[in-house]
Amino acid sequence: MKTLRIAALAAGVLLAMSQLVPAQAVIAGGHHGPKYQWELKPTGSASQFRGLAAVSADVAWVAGSEGQVLRTVDGGKKWQNVSPPGQTLLFRDVEAFDAKHAVVLAIGNGEDSRIFRTADGGKTWAEAFRNTDPVAFYDCLDFNNTRNGLALSDPVGGKFRIAATSDGGKSWKVQSTKGMPAALPGEFAFAASGTCLVAGAGRSAWFATGGADRPRVFRTSDGGRTWKVTDSPMASGEAAGIFSLAFRGPLHGVAIGGDFATTGGAVNAASYTSDGGRSWKLVPADKAPKMYRSGSAFVPWTVATVVAVGPTGSDVSVDGGRSWTQFDDGNYDSVECVGHGHKSACWASGPKGAAARLSVSR
Repeated sequence: MKTLRIAALAAGVLLAMSQLVPAQAVIAGGHHGPKYQWELKPTGSASQFRGLAAVSADVAWVAGSEGQVLRTVDGGKKWQNVSPPGQTLLFRDVEAFDAKHAVVLAIGNGEDSRIFRTADGGKTWAEAFRNTDPVAFYDCLDFNNTRNGLALSDPVGGKFRIAATSDGGKSWKVQSTKGMPAALPGEFAFAASGTCLVAGAGRSAWFATGGADRPRVFRTSDGGRTWKVTDSPMASGEAAGIFSLAFRGPLHGVAIGGDFATTGGAVNAASYTSDGGRSWKLVPADKAPKMYRSGSAFVPWTVATVVAVGPTGSDVSVDGGRSWTQFDDGNYDSVECVGHGHKSACWASGPKGAAARLSVSR
């Protein structure tokens, strides 16, 4: 079982990392550029929030362990517990369209993989999908728009499995795997930050893998019916590979990851693409994040700035992922950015109820 294998590999490392307390900025994003800093927004929770949805500078959702979902509508001054009642599931992804409409994914083998939806800010929830295949394990989901979305499962019968919705998450249908390339031995996706699968404009989407002899990036342009796959130059292994993808438009993207079961420096842990994921270029070790990173996002008010987060800190790239500089030493699992101009915002979340919003200053 995937759950048991990953837990055994990471037990000591993740326990140590979870004791880290999110910190304020320690390194600026360049000597003459802006300074990036996380402003803590205490949630009052002890859950680990790997699920994160940024709606605006005021509205954000987090989802995590023990079936907990929180929401803020005032920029993190207060957080409301809007968890689905009676659930102790492990939530790993949340996608929100506004302050009222959100979809959350619970991970696990068999029926532990479920999707819930709310249309009233979490006052009530409806179970929209329950996995009935004991082999399937859903890792992450994303939406192209307010109606069309995809959810990714680890391989079943030798191929990754996709569930799709066309009604905003109210209902989901498992797709045929005829258009899905075969999985490699040991290949799977990481349910680390809700960004192992990302959706783009139209019906485009990408998902990334690890666990095998090489990581790979799959891409679709028809809503998940057919996929093409490209090998990645990044490191892979039983607990290593690509943990997060981020795209700006149809061509420019970054992939970050590493090995979460090792305490040493990251090796071949970042790459970037300028052709929509058809090819990937490895970031040299001296320019890449120095440790494993689990989440990434493009900063919307910039041309090519990307933020990556992980248990040992956060990094920023101002050149589309070609080089990275650490700016924070706090512990975060996920990052998501949203908006345009002065209405833009980036949020981060992680262990011990961690939540923060990005501040940029000169």
